[in-house]
Amino acid sequence: MALYVKKFGGSSVATPEKMLNIANRVLRDRKPGDKIVIVVSAMGDSTDDLLDLAAKVSDVNYARERDMLLSTGEQVSIALMAMTFKKLGVPAISLTGPQAGIVAGGGYGKATIDDVKPDRVFKELEAGNIVIVAGFQGMMPNGDIATLGRGGSDATAVALAGAMHADMCEIFTDVDGVYSADPRHVTGTIKMKEITNTEMLEMARLGAGVMQPRSVELGMKYHIPIHVRSTFTDEEGTIIREVCTMETRDDTVRGVAQDAHAARIAVLGLRNIPGVAYKIFSVLAENNITVDMIVQSVRNSNDDKTDIIFTIDDADLSDAKRVLDAMRDEGKVEEVIYDDDTAKVSVVGAGMLGRPGVAARMFGALGRAGVNIDIVSTSEISISCLILRKDLDKAVQAIHCLLYTSDAADDLTR
Repeated sequence: MALYVKKFGGSSVATPEKMLNIANRVLRDRKPGDKIVIVVSAMGDSTDDLLDLAAKVSDVNYARERDMLLSTGEQVSIALMAMTFKKLGVPAISLTGPQAGIVAGGGYGKATIDDVKPDRVFKELEAGNIVIVAGFQGMMPNGDIATLGRGGSDATAVALAGAMHADMCEIFTDVDGVYSADPRHVTGTIKMKEITNTEMLEMARLGAGVMQPRSVELGMKYHIPIHVRSTFTDEEGTIIREVCTMETRDDTVRGVAQDAHAARIAVLGLRNIPGVAYKIFSVLAENNITVDMIVQSVRNSNDDKTDIIFTIDDADLSDAKRVLDAMRDEGKVEEVIYDDDTAKVSVVGAGMLGRPGVAARMFGALGRAGVNIDIVSTSEISISCLILRKDLDKAVQAIHCLLYTSDAADDLTR
């Protein structure tokens, strides 16, 4: 007997026929005594359709009301999914995020899961039901519903699995695992059988869309293994866990990540005094705008002016413009330049720690491909470059080709 939490994304539940396929698969795989919780996203492109509908009503982002609207997409999915199981003669019940005990905090549109109180879920499982939970949503302290941002259904599933001490959290998606790069954009990619939480978190943070970063963090927090696999095949996927258990070669680089949603902002003419960076980034933080790559430079050695360049998610660009333009109008900065035609390419691998040569080879691959580098940032296990968005596909392909051809990979680890 085991407890499984299984998450199915929007493409997996896009039609009633696909929902029936999921139900049949779950029932086929279920062993006697197993308890099943299923987390689902909105059907197909319905979230985008709801956003388009909101835009026809108003071009102002009424964040609370938008979340109220978007949360209905998942509620359609859970109701239809529960009906599908009932049609097959299997007891099932649908629960919204708040009904399942998902407690959210932060801001509308990108709330975080602060707590999970799964009493109702346990009660329904004990009653013999398969429990269908709406992903992407939770309840704020004031009782409002809030959505969890891009990939939020993954976070719902992992948080539930952790709070319920599930045996496994399975993330079913339209790819059959975690690859060395996005197989939709890069040829010759390699599927990993396992990857550590730390490496997966860095890849997700840097743009690997297969998992939401917060969901990987929750897996680390609750020590829950996450199995990323395909909805459409029975093949084993990739298991994300604390320590890889299989004997594999010591990969210097585990993957190449790409992020086409980076926006570059340059704040010019700041006084070069202590606390100036704090004034900029504290205001951005108060508006729930996450900053990634940061470069600060003095114009010349005798100048008291400094410039700060950083990147954000392009979805936050309009909010950042509102905040920073207000600072400019108040005379706190001279000028702000915005560029939403940028992208980020990164290499990730725990084996990079203390091993020289990776950055040089990455830069060499980009240079030979004719890709110019704007900003570079590093962590202990990653190197990221900001480039023009139009160069992203050839940049990722060039880096992956260098790192994953057998001769290059062997040479890299020497």
